Amino acid sequence: MISTTQAARAYRGTDTEGRSPEELRDLVSHWGAELELAPAETIIEWAAATFGERFCVTSSMGDAVLAHLASSVVPDIDVVFLDTGYHFVETIGTRDAVEATLPVNLITITPVQSVAEQDAQYGPELYRTDPDLCCALRKVEPLARSLDGYDAWATGLRRSETRNRVIAPVIGWDAKKQKVKVSPIARWTDEQVEQYIVDNGVLVNPLVYDGYPSIGCAPCTRRVAPGDDPRSGRWAGTNKTECGIHV
Repeated sequence: MISTTQAARAYRGTDTEGRSPEELRDLVSHWGAELELAPAETIIEWAAATFGERFCVTSSMGDAVLAHLASSVVPDIDVVFLDTGYHFVETIGTRDAVEATLPVNLITITPVQSVAEQDAQYGPELYRTDPDLCCALRKVEPLARSLDGYDAWATGLRRSETRNRVIAPVIGWDAKKQKVKVSPIARWTDEQVEQYIVDNGVLVNPLVYDGYPSIGCAPCTRRVAPGDDPRSGRWAGTNKTECGIHV
């Protein structure tokens, strides 16, 4: 497998021409099984070496685990953060701290409409009256738009988080976005994440220690009682379990 140094050089290369969807799917078919049991660092090395600057990391800033891991392999890697306009102050603060302390190129993206413009068109509190549409406008569309210049993107998805994510592949094909979806820590347990945070002094959103194990937009996120499903505070009181980015 390619070395960390080679991966960093590949990422900082000058090749900006993307591959076709057919070529990308072929890469997934070939490497998906090959890398299924590989360490997270090796998966990131492969992605950086394969896609160069057309590979990025996304982060919701619940913690900086993936950003820290990726930047340790590929310094100055693009880390994409989606600012929905509804984030907790603590989440924005975590983003700012990540940008200030890690060797990453932090890219903040925003929806086409401000919250006020969205309220004017659809009515106030769209997150309550039509949460699926709100997520589509403030999360799904902006992220899809921001990924136009990339062939592959890394997520912090883990199979232990929800039943819906049990089959999340380490290297998969996102048919909607026509991108390679890389989940380097998909196989990590909660204990592995916690140990990585302790061992590396990784930044964690302070809300995690205040009863919010899964953090989304402020109006749609509630504290979780000890022992409950960590994601039960997301869209509490509704049947909604995902924003639409990962489905």
